[in-house]
Amino acid sequence: MITKAIIPVAGWGTRRLPITKIIEKSMLPVGNRPLVDYSVQDLIKAGVKDIYMVISNVEPCQVKEFYKDNLALNQYLIDRGKKDRLTLAKTLPDDVTIHYTVQDPAGKYGTAVPIALVMKQYHLNEPVLVFMGDDFIWNPDGESAAEALIKSVDGTNDSAILGVEIDKSKVDKYGVLSAKDDQLVGIVEKPSPESAPSNLINVSKYILSPELLNKITEYVDNHDFGPLDQEYMITDPIDDFIKNGGIMHVAKTGGEYLDGGSVEGWLHANNVVCNQ
Repeated sequence: MITKAIIPVAGWGTRRLPITKIIEKSMLPVGNRPLVDYSVQDLIKAGVKDIYMVISNVEPCQVKEFYKDNLALNQYLIDRGKKDRLTLAKTLPDDVTIHYTVQDPAGKYGTAVPIALVMKQYHLNEPVLVFMGDDFIWNPDGESAAEALIKSVDGTNDSAILGVEIDKSKVDKYGVLSAKDDQLVGIVEKPSPESAPSNLINVSKYILSPELLNKITEYVDNHDFGPLDQEYMITDPIDDFIKNGGIMHVAKTGGEYLDGGSVEGWLHANNVVCNQ
């Protein structure tokens, strides 16, 4: 059973300025909950007990504040006869722990970097789920994204990637999965609809095996890209892993991919969630 997950939430969220000057991007509200909490609840539903959040070195950290108990608020609700709202104020079950790793925004950046930072701090040696903090799969009445990934590896130590089906005319905005017999062959970045290998897009939700976790860490450690030259993308070591015979299953799930990274995506996510 997979019980650990990594969620990167560091960074300034510059695409969402000026609001991200005072609100962390992952804390932007969708309905009555912050963006990141949809992924957190998805992971908890799938049985995850330890979540490793990679945060910026900025205090106070709004993510940390959200997931800890607010004793003053709890007492206020009790005093005012609103005990029924205590469950809404409690944002994390007692059997789930969030561990925090700090990422320096002036250091290396890209989707592979948070994975390497967690590995160096906690030395994880088991398959781990990885979800980004500013998007999620909305499927309230069906299988969660984490559950679909876990099912695809079927109790093995294999890796997996989540593919979401979209209209093929829109694939030129995404990384598109090429698969054979439900195993990943490669990821084609922003292909034309005519040349795309499928209509399954990469939404940056993974199960990473111990071998792949170590490869990602080595990739970050052993490359020295300049700060303006190249991001440390998780898809680079994944591509190398696949080319060298590594197995990565392709999981599929229903529901809708919602991305809060842009104003348009965030507004759409609110419309979908609030009109459910």
